[in-house]
Amino acid sequence: MNLLSNRINKLATSATLAMAAKTRELKAAGRDIIGLSLGEPDFNVPDFIKEAAIEGIHQNYSSYSPVNGYQDLREAISLKFKRDNHLDYKPNQIVVSTGAKQSLANITLVMLNPGDEVILPAPYWVSYSDLVKIADGEPIEVPTNIESDFKITPDQLEAAITDKTKLIIFSSPCNPTGSVYSRAELEGLAKVILKHPNLFVVSDEIYEHINFVGTHASIATIPGMYERTITVNGVSKAFAMTGWRIGYIGAPQWIADACNKIQGQITSGANSIAQRATIAAVLAPVNSVKYMVDAFKTRRDLVLALLGEIPGIKTNVPEGAFYVFPDVSSFFGKTLRGKKIENSDDFSMYLLEEANVATVTGDAFGSKDCIRISYAASTEELTEALKRIREALS
Repeated sequence: MNLLSNRINKLATSATLAMAAKTRELKAAGRDIIGLSLGEPDFNVPDFIKEAAIEGIHQNYSSYSPVNGYQDLREAISLKFKRDNHLDYKPNQIVVSTGAKQSLANITLVMLNPGDEVILPAPYWVSYSDLVKIADGEPIEVPTNIESDFKITPDQLEAAITDKTKLIIFSSPCNPTGSVYSRAELEGLAKVILKHPNLFVVSDEIYEHINFVGTHASIATIPGMYERTITVNGVSKAFAMTGWRIGYIGAPQWIADACNKIQGQITSGANSIAQRATIAAVLAPVNSVKYMVDAFKTRRDLVLALLGEIPGIKTNVPEGAFYVFPDVSSFFGKTLRGKKIENSDDFSMYLLEEANVATVTGDAFGSKDCIRISYAASTEELTEALKRIREALS
């Protein structure tokens, strides 16, 4: 007899976290696994951010924080939105949460009723679909492919909208593909969205600073879109603060108030010391993390060059984040070292078992022909991992 709720029974386990757990298990058993599955920078947190955290400890920031975040942190985020994104979110329109994942969960819980549809341009970040399901919404995948640079077109968006559509959720730069929407491309999507007054956009911009094309466009800056957009961001990726668990939104006041209300019943305010550190992070000049971005670009170029030497693997050129999302479908139906490869799940598991390299199946991101490779690793590890992959596929 299953006594658990229907809600939990219909959720998938996070594929990225599952692969990370499997990798740790194999390493503990003595296997030499190179982990390219987690979306986590391999840099240390910059010293000026650590110092701000230490100062917060000395200043005794140890009490419950306000549900939506300290006032001075929200003021700092407001300045960051103006400086980096040309967006005017007042401090009360900002809600600080325990990571951008909680920000996204808050949004789905306050915006969706049972049966509301949410458009997910696929591939999409692994948790979007299940966050929609938690809120009793219906995820509607709109497939893209490597030829379209994994970007949705206005015509595809229009065709997916019904009278039940409430949200579209996407990331730019994108996890898992690294694709970046230009302002012109966002304007094309905005024209469609503005024709549908009950449709809102969740713009996940957590990778905005890890951008190799030099410009980041926020859809909320397009005329008419400010009142229709919830902008999600955080400090995990650009500042290598994944474990500090700070994300935030900028949103129309009524949505921010609703997110504040639901967060007050679930976690209340985010970690006090991490918030003090985040003030230093968001106020720092963008070029303070340029060394990380430069390193990621060098690694991207290395991984693309090495993947290009492997027959049967097809790649595009990701313009941001720290992932490549190669199409490996040419291997489906083939037998490698006695193992039949039917899909990207089989392919990813084959690489783990035969090459000792951990990747993530594209199926977890709504794209069955691909796998995700994170290049948030040293050039030595990446070179060795791609050598192992090439040998396992030869």
